[in-house]
Amino acid sequence: MGNVNLTGTLVHGVGLFDQTPESLRALLAQGNQPPYRADQVLEWVYQHGATDYDTMSNLPKPLREMLRTALPIFQSQIVGEQQSSDGTTKRLLRWQDGATSECVLIPDGDRRTACISTQVGCPVQCAFCASGVGGLERQLTAGEIVEQAMRVRQVCGDTRLTNIVFMGLGEPLSNYEATTHALRTINAPWGMGIGARRITVSTVGLPSKMRRLADEGLQITLALSLHAPDDELRRELIPWAERVTIGELVDAANYFFDRTGREVTLEYILLGGVNDSPDHAVSLAIVAKRMRSNVNLIAYNPVDGLPFDRPREKSVMHFFSTLRERGVNAHVRHSRGLDIDAACGQLRRRHRETAIPLNAPAMPNPT
Repeated sequence: MGNVNLTGTLVHGVGLFDQTPESLRALLAQGNQPPYRADQVLEWVYQHGATDYDTMSNLPKPLREMLRTALPIFQSQIVGEQQSSDGTTKRLLRWQDGATSECVLIPDGDRRTACISTQVGCPVQCAFCASGVGGLERQLTAGEIVEQAMRVRQVCGDTRLTNIVFMGLGEPLSNYEATTHALRTINAPWGMGIGARRITVSTVGLPSKMRRLADEGLQITLALSLHAPDDELRRELIPWAERVTIGELVDAANYFFDRTGREVTLEYILLGGVNDSPDHAVSLAIVAKRMRSNVNLIAYNPVDGLPFDRPREKSVMHFFSTLRERGVNAHVRHSRGLDIDAACGQLRRRHRETAIPLNAPAMPNPT
């Protein structure tokens, strides 16, 4: 974090959420501040939800003024928000360079899950997904990834944010360093304090990065976006599947289980008339049984302009029953936010298509 100086100004893209206790202590030492000041700042932000240095009453006023200039807490503006009748809330954030990303609160009983993004846009460009329309614009920094989780936590109010899923815009493992940095901050007791087993990272399948993640010593859940039970169909749906076979993904998933003891979750979006037949279910069961895994079935949320349909409920339940009959630990994940732009990337896409000027007034940020 040497790009920041307490007596100077912020170098673009570096904020408080990028810091670790060690890097913040080093930064504060530039201003002749004792190490414990770093602990005080982090406690104010992560434990008390402070959004402004002025609220940090146990910090000297000159230090608060320097930090406000050199190290902003929040770097995003909330430029869009949608609330569903089921409690799902989606926020669109605009960063200092005008780039936008989505984050979502998904309430489910006692669980409050934040779904966050790792990239602006997506390089994978799955055929059925709004996230990759327009391709990859840029990587998000570790601090920007963490900031999304904090923005979602604000929506929770007096209830606790319990889970984090890296399932928003982008491919987390193609932004590996920022993703793992953010994972550690979200998990750390000095950070957001979310237990590792309540954090899920979703990937389209990069075997070398899956193995590397297995060696990080984190007890997180790895979700593999499979979406097809054979290589031929998977390549039609996921362009990056040209680079890797399902067999290679099975090997990487088994490595992840061997190193962590954590089953891999297979994410399977059911596309009406495309990958939801009984034969597809039988083939998927065979793949799932080759590794320690469980299967999440998701009925497709339609995207305007893309040629895919939501499957019939009868097809979903028959697919689910076929997997269970073959000994696969399968679950149907209920769709949330269907009365808003439910599918990932749709709010951002709608925002871009309506050509809202980048200098348009932002929604007030909560304090």
